[in-house]
Amino acid sequence: MNIIGTGVDIVETARISASLSRHGDRFLARVFLDGERAYCAKMAAPERCYAARFAAKEAVSKAIGTGIGASLGWLDIEVRRKASGEPFVVLHGEGARTAARLGITEFRLSLSHSDHYAVAHALALGP
Repeated sequence: MNIIGTGVDIVETARISASLSRHGDRFLARVFLDGERAYCAKMAAPERCYAARFAAKEAVSKAIGTGIGASLGWLDIEVRRKASGEPFVVLHGEGARTAARLGITEFRLSLSHSDHYAVAHALALGP
């Protein structure tokens, strides 16, 4: 496997909390898929979970090299967890087509969060 791109992002948890308070379900529906929302809603501090996933989506967009826009939307990027707890990325729609066009076949993702910040690092890999 070769590294095609790398991306990192850090998010203030308070920024996500403010968006949740101000825009509620409208914000969640615009940025997170149903599975992500169901997972985060079960957490004691869902804003930390949402912040980590928001950072992951930004990191993936940087690893692909497009940012969030026409070639890759918020809902094109899904963050899931393996049974082991390891996070992984599933791309949908235009995001999946963009990654395929660029030769990206896999992502490696690392997430971390605290009371105030969430950070994500993504590697885009290909043959």
